Amino acid sequence: MSSKELDSNLNYLVTSEVDELWGLTVTTVGHQKICEHESYPPKNHPLEYYFNVDKGRVLNEYQLLYITDGNGIFTFGSSKQSCFISEGKMFFLMPGVWHTYKPIENSGWNEYWIGFKGEIIQKIVDEGFFLNRAPVFNIGLNERIIDLYIKAIEIAREERAGYQQALSGIVMHILGLMYYRDKTRDFEDEELIKKINKAKVIMRESIYKSLTAEDIAKQLNISYSGFRRAFKEFTGTSPSQFMLELKLNEAKLMLSTTNLSVKEISYSLNFDNPDYFPIFFKKRTGQTPEEYRT
Repeated sequence: MSSKELDSNLNYLVTSEVDELWGLTVTTVGHQKICEHESYPPKNHPLEYYFNVDKGRVLNEYQLLYITDGNGIFTFGSSKQSCFISEGKMFFLMPGVWHTYKPIENSGWNEYWIGFKGEIIQKIVDEGFFLNRAPVFNIGLNERIIDLYIKAIEIAREERAGYQQALSGIVMHILGLMYYRDKTRDFEDEELIKKINKAKVIMRESIYKSLTAEDIAKQLNISYSGFRRAFKEFTGTSPSQFMLELKLNEAKLMLSTTNLSVKEISYSLNFDNPDYFPIFFKKRTGQTPEEYRT
């Protein structure tokens, strides 16, 4: 796709009943470069998406908008909360939520967007991953995410069989990278990151040992409270839970590849309470160890 073609590329897609069975469908994807002093939104928007920036609008779908150049203002919700938007920020539009956005005067901006809906994204939102926070994600300029938008535009333009399923995969990839980049962007203490990565190595190499998170903190010469807080902020889970998940994965492997009894596996992995192991296993997998082995 040439830079000229990319400067203004809008795709508004039709979905079939079969596409909707997939659980996630894409309704629109595109890119626009808004020049200084240019009216916003441009006149080439179709009626169902065109909006007056002073009055705002409400969509019946989700959209991810990524700004890679320029500055603007995004206002949303019944309280009309405003956020300053600069390059490297992505905002997540929710269905049924009033919003408006535009580049600031004398700025213009470069925007990518993709709109989608379906039970898969609805379940993710209902689980609380994007609730109780401003819908603006500071992810920085990321070439991989831009490539995903460009690929989605190319696929949407061709509209070959199965294109909706391919686009849904791209949506999930962008959504996951947005969540990941936003979660880790502010974690910049390189020395602490090294210690957390070292801690993960120690955990993996100590699956068969009786090792606690406190022991690891001592090895790293860091307070346990500081280690636990930093580890959870960086990985999204506590050190103790991370170690349990490692032991769980190893238990699955042992159940699949050895004849050791459930109790022997529990002892070899140094679970604090071997009698609790089957309960923990079923809680995490939905199966007892014996059912998993079968």
